[in-house]
Amino acid sequence: MEQDERLLHSSSFGAAAAAYAEHRPDYAHAAVRWALEAAPGLRVLDLGAGTGKLTAALVALGADVIAVEPDSAMLAELRRALPDVRALPGSAEAIPLPGASVDAVLAGNAMHWFDMAGAGPEIARVLAPGGILAGLWNVMDDRVDWIAELERVSGSVAIGPRDTLSNWRAATTDMHLPKSGVARFGSPERAEFRHGQRRTADALVATLATRAGVLVLPEREQEAALGRIRAFLASRPETARGEFTLPMLTGVLRVRTL
Repeated sequence: MEQDERLLHSSSFGAAAAAYAEHRPDYAHAAVRWALEAAPGLRVLDLGAGTGKLTAALVALGADVIAVEPDSAMLAELRRALPDVRALPGSAEAIPLPGASVDAVLAGNAMHWFDMAGAGPEIARVLAPGGILAGLWNVMDDRVDWIAELERVSGSVAIGPRDTLSNWRAATTDMHLPKSGVARFGSPERAEFRHGQRRTADALVATLATRAGVLVLPEREQEAALGRIRAFLASRPETARGEFTLPMLTGVLRVRTL
C-alpha cells in the first residue's frame, strides 16, 4: 500500500509541470556547493531532475551536468529551460548511464520517491570511486510562528512529511542507504543552509498547489484545501499585502561511496 501511494504521488507532477517550473523555488547555492565539495570531480548526475531547478544551480556552479527524469512533461520543461544540458528519460532504479561515469549524484526534492532497494545499487554503479550521493530538500522554516500555523491549517495534504524543517530533520535522522553488490555508502552527513523565496499570497498558494498531496486530490477537495490556505494567508499581517520572503532552508543529506 505504501509503495502504491508513493507511485501515485511521484507520478502526479507531470500534469502540473509548467506550474512546477514557475512556482517551485530554486536551491541555495551554498547548499549545492556543500553537496559537491567532497566529490572527486564535477561530472554530476541530477537524478529525478524534474523541471531543472537543481540542474540550473549546478550549471551556474560550473558542473558538467546530465539530467535524468522519468516524467515526459517534466523533462520537456527542463529541456525548454536548459537546452544545452544533456537531459535523458530514466529513473533512479534504471539510470541510462554507464558505470563509474559521474563523480556525484544529486537529487533535489526527489530522493524520498526513490525505491532505494533498486536505486541504491544503480546509483553506486554509476558513481566513480569516492563519488558522492546527496539529496537536497527545500523546507519551510517552522521555527517562524506563521509558518507553524500555516502547517496546521494546511495539514499533511499541502505540507508533507519533509516540507518543514522539523519534519525534514525527523525524516532524515535515521535515513540509511542499503549496501549494494557494487559499492556501499558511508555514514550520512547533514547540513542546513538559509534560503528564501519572494512570494505573494497568491503565489504561495500556487506553490503549494504543486505539492503531490494536493495534485492527487479530487478537484473539489483541492479547491477546499487551497481555499483554507488562501483565507489563512489573507488573515496574517506577514502575508496579507504584497510580497514577502517565505522563510526557508535547503537541507542536504550527503554520503560518500566507500
